[in-house]
Amino acid sequence: MLKTSLFKTKKEFLFFVFTCSFVFGLNLFSEYKNYKQLLTAKTLYATVQKAYIKTKNKKTYKVLKLQTDKNFTFYTVANKNLKVGFDDKVRLKIWTKKLTFYEYLSGGFLFSKTLHVEKKQTNRQKLNQLIASQHKDKNTTLIYQALFSATPLTKELQTTFSNLGISHLLAISGFHLGVLATVLFFAFKPFYNFFHKKFFPFRSYKIDSFLFVSVVLFFYLSFLNYPPSVLRAYAMLVVGFFLYQRWVKVITMQTLFVTVFILLAFFPRLFFSIGFWLSVGGVFFIFLFLNYFKHLKQTIQFFLLPIYVYISMLPFSLYLFHNFSDFHIFSILESMVFTLFYPLSIVLHLLNLGYVFDEALQKLITLGQNHTYIPFQKEFIYSYILLCFGAVFNKKFFWLSLLFGCLVLCYSLVQNVTQF
Repeated sequence: MLKTSLFKTKKEFLFFVFTCSFVFGLNLFSEYKNYKQLLTAKTLYATVQKAYIKTKNKKTYKVLKLQTDKNFTFYTVANKNLKVGFDDKVRLKIWTKKLTFYEYLSGGFLFSKTLHVEKKQTNRQKLNQLIASQHKDKNTTLIYQALFSATPLTKELQTTFSNLGISHLLAISGFHLGVLATVLFFAFKPFYNFFHKKFFPFRSYKIDSFLFVSVVLFFYLSFLNYPPSVLRAYAMLVVGFFLYQRWVKVITMQTLFVTVFILLAFFPRLFFSIGFWLSVGGVFFIFLFLNYFKHLKQTIQFFLLPIYVYISMLPFSLYLFHNFSDFHIFSILESMVFTLFYPLSIVLHLLNLGYVFDEALQKLITLGQNHTYIPFQKEFIYSYILLCFGAVFNKKFFWLSLLFGCLVLCYSLVQNVTQF
């Protein structure tokens, strides 16, 4: 049986766009009402996302990144001696006079005064304590906390992994969710088979395993407080399975388009999330590759796909972070190894053996200490985006976009050699 396209007529497509636009308008209006309420508020409760010390103009203070229960994310400053950490709750006196609606959606800055810090331990803090108990080194502790509970890395570690080209491996995203979904899918099978044969042989394993995996991942998503990239991945999982069950092609740009539209309609703030768009970009290039090279054997795809995605995402990486090093290109291999490392590290921590890879991780950190600064103009990235969109419709643009990425890689390698 041949699989069909999602939209059979232009009317169906336009109806979908109209519906999403209508939902987007409703949610945007709801956000605006929340914004107006915030402008009249004198105090505010928020959860700490980041807390770090900064010195500027000979003044030292603590910078806080906070998130309210209505997902308003903002930065503020506090006394450097304030004892506050990730996932703590704080009550603030706030001044919102200069806050615009755009800043409310995208994440702005508020002047505030910290009135109270709630030290009631959250589940994520308990998990972080369990992780810390299995490691002696602070950096390796932070790495695993980032991997399992979405705890932000320090600025130094962020720079280190950006130099190595593997920042995406440390920030929980669709890649991690995909690995977890695969592990859960196969782990569920032996238990399901036992009860399936005895009690409900009429049930479909595909449907029941999807329900099991999606429920577990939803609770994990909720536990992490819905990071944008993970939210995108989870939505694609649900939309993809829904289409698959109805014999609709899943590995297409339509699936990605539908998922992005639905998410933006229900969560307008995602439009301003760099993590969300990088996640979408990664899937875009995976689908682009598979659409043009689906005729290749799966073993060849397995080796070529990470190389293609690395080259294709490199311009965006350089535009945002400007970091490149001798070991940057090895992130292709490290991404492959990570597919095994990630589930294995979870098992090791469950067995209280989380320290097994600490020495290897410490050596990896030392490799990322040096980097080359690569300037990347916005005109280049805009041109590249146009080529990538053109590649959806014409294979010539696909090769041009790939050539662009290869030239950027060659330029980065030459700059790295000449600067050292």
